[in-house]
Amino acid sequence: MANYTAADIKALRERTGAGMMDVKKALDEADGDFEKAIEAIRVKGLKGAAKRESRSAAEGLVVAKVVDGTKGFLVEVNAETDFVAKSDKFVGLAEQVLETAVAHDVDTLEQLLEADVDGKKLSDHVTEEGATLGEKVLVSRFAKVEGAAVDAYLHKTAKDLPAQVGVLIAVDAGSEDAKTAAHDVAVHAAAMAPNHLTRDEVPEETVANERRIAEETARAEDKPEQAIPKIIEGRVNAFFKDNVLLDQPFAKDPKQTVAQVLEAAGTSAQAMARFRVGS
Repeated sequence: MANYTAADIKALRERTGAGMMDVKKALDEADGDFEKAIEAIRVKGLKGAAKRESRSAAEGLVVAKVVDGTKGFLVEVNAETDFVAKSDKFVGLAEQVLETAVAHDVDTLEQLLEADVDGKKLSDHVTEEGATLGEKVLVSRFAKVEGAAVDAYLHKTAKDLPAQVGVLIAVDAGSEDAKTAAHDVAVHAAAMAPNHLTRDEVPEETVANERRIAEETARAEDKPEQAIPKIIEGRVNAFFKDNVLLDQPFAKDPKQTVAQVLEAAGTSAQAMARFRVGS
């Protein structure tokens, strides 16, 4: 019988996240050698990675960090189940991914996945960690914003889960009023889910499609011909109010738009990033 203790089993389970029987089997095969047992668990998990590749990883969390008040990083990391997504090991992995993004000051998801972690690519490291968790784990999205001031806001949609919504807002002034406004706008964006920062960011084909739908709807409603152009503009503007951050009525004071709130604070928005897990 291999020479190991109950404390070894407990330590190996905490280190790898593997089940009791898998840990015991690995220790037996490794003749009690702790590091060899870890390797055996990883190898076993990685063999199953190909089978997991086609499975959906729609659960997970978002993590964010602001550096020097002027640079924000936002990362979404996914798993298959909320059970894994709220585990300490998965949360720790997400934090490691975020710190890697900050340490390497990456600009894109591709750069992040290629970044070095203990002598290997981050993407390979994440795959190995997923193997010990027994689920498909991936880093699905990354954003970086910069400005005179940057605010990060994370929101939990359920008390027992990590943050599922994350927002970064960058503004072009660094005053206390600007920072406060940036935070208020980040909270607003988390709740109101804008898809774009400005009207200019909305693809032309999207706007054209909204105009087409508005015109067809107006004609189907037998609106007077002379009124149709005004109706189209009104409905397109309503689309912008739903989807463009700066056009949205501010959640705390709907009489003002988000743009007006920022202007009153002596600033304007430079960039926005918003992730909601799985969407």
